[in-house]
Amino acid sequence: MKQRWLSFLGCLALGCGLWGVLMTGQADAISPPGRVLKFAVHTSSLGSLDPHLLRGSQDYTYADLVFNCLIRYVPGDLSRLEPDIAASIPTYQLENGRQVWTVHLKKRIFFHPGPFNPVYELTADDVIFSLKKLADPDFCSMAGEYAGMTFEKTDDHTLKIILEEPVSPLFFLPKIANHRGGYIVSEKAIQAGGYDAFVTHPVGTGPFMFHRYVPKEKCEFRAYAGYFRGTPKLAGVEMYFIPDNDTREAAFANKEMDLILGVGEPGWIERMDRVPETIVDVFGPGFTGLFHFNTSIEPLNDPRVRQAIVHALDRDDFLAASSPKLVSPVLAPMSPAFLPGGLSNEKIISLGLNFEKNIEKARKLLADAGFADGFSLTLYGSEKRLFKTSYEILQQALKEIGIIVELKIVSHSEYHRIVRDNRNAMVLYFTLRPNADTYLRGFFHSDAIVLTGVNAYTNFSHCTSVDDLLDTALTEMDPKKQIRLWEQAQIKILHDVWVYPLLDIKYCVARKSDLDYGHDLFNTLAGYPQFDERTAFVSP
Repeated sequence: MKQRWLSFLGCLALGCGLWGVLMTGQADAISPPGRVLKFAVHTSSLGSLDPHLLRGSQDYTYADLVFNCLIRYVPGDLSRLEPDIAASIPTYQLENGRQVWTVHLKKRIFFHPGPFNPVYELTADDVIFSLKKLADPDFCSMAGEYAGMTFEKTDDHTLKIILEEPVSPLFFLPKIANHRGGYIVSEKAIQAGGYDAFVTHPVGTGPFMFHRYVPKEKCEFRAYAGYFRGTPKLAGVEMYFIPDNDTREAAFANKEMDLILGVGEPGWIERMDRVPETIVDVFGPGFTGLFHFNTSIEPLNDPRVRQAIVHALDRDDFLAASSPKLVSPVLAPMSPAFLPGGLSNEKIISLGLNFEKNIEKARKLLADAGFADGFSLTLYGSEKRLFKTSYEILQQALKEIGIIVELKIVSHSEYHRIVRDNRNAMVLYFTLRPNADTYLRGFFHSDAIVLTGVNAYTNFSHCTSVDDLLDTALTEMDPKKQIRLWEQAQIKILHDVWVYPLLDIKYCVARKSDLDYGHDLFNTLAGYPQFDERTAFVSP
């Protein structure tokens, strides 16, 4: 609870409430002259300004601009990790059966000035404070990732992260990298102004400072002249919330936007390619999309009903709603295109778990379950095109077997609130996670069941049948045996019909030809091309 975690804040020096009026060093953080980059996303608002409670891709974009982590995926290339605020990639030693990771921090990294704090140098205190916050389920949606860790300060620029149960670097390092968690927040900003003030004006160390957020309109960021990698070439960044695709495209055509997130519908890429002074970027790895059956809501607790639903669906209908340049079918819970341990489509077909459309079989299964006349179901869908379209296709398909869906479309941030509150009977979720354990455990381990799990996260289906396989895989040191365990878990997940795998989809954006990201763009986990201190407008 808030009080439990915030009691830790009271241990700092007295008088810090004066920081809001002192603002020492703020002149050093004045934004440089230059042009502001304006870009539009396909949602109507942010989900959260707490970087440890991110709810959607737009939130990851915001966090990427404002915060740093101990290590990071190289911008535009997630195949490589590099130090961020850490001086080097952390290494570990085994001490009395415990795994001790030593972290050395770079010096002269400074936090942005905020309403309640001056510019000040980041130390191990801020990192430990952030890690403790990450481990608190009341203040982090991924707290289970940090369970069992303890933290010790060696000096101002050195700390230790101690794990009671050793894990592979493959599993540990993503926890302190810049995806889903790991962001380092300002201890002094939260101590001085309180948590509620921090989530209205967050303070980080990234290339851009938070300036202001206008819900359903925009979020503004200003360049941080004191950024440790160098002063940004941009004067700032403005993220506009324009969920309507036509409106977003018109804003780009009218030169009101420098970049817009793309639309996956067929023909969009080709149409934007014809716009003068425009470059369309298609990049990966993108997301894997699954429909999760919420088995806590009747009658989806009956496996025959779930089987009936999957046999009423044709995956090709969902694929046809997006450009073939962006999408490909996925038959396994975890895509083999992204993560070791994912099962190939050919393997799933050979096992007979590809759930081909069969209306006659679907109707018989419903009748056997006591629903010969069908039933009604209320579902919530997101305003995002891919979500909205997919739910509409689902609605039409289920009508054919007598399941009448009342579909309610809500904002994307509201959609995330609804699914985490366990209120949606079928949850469509698109994501990519850094390794198979994080992916499968987050969706299918009972500890991650929404609301009730020990480490409640994104187990929307309430799956309980693969805990042993996932727990064994976590500590298995033989990579081949580990992969076999993950494969077995996925086969069990499909056999029990906890999910209906849908598709992989890549990102696409349209940008003005004078916008240079400052780095090569191969793939990213940030949900957008990534803007940093090198991003600039260049002469043709």
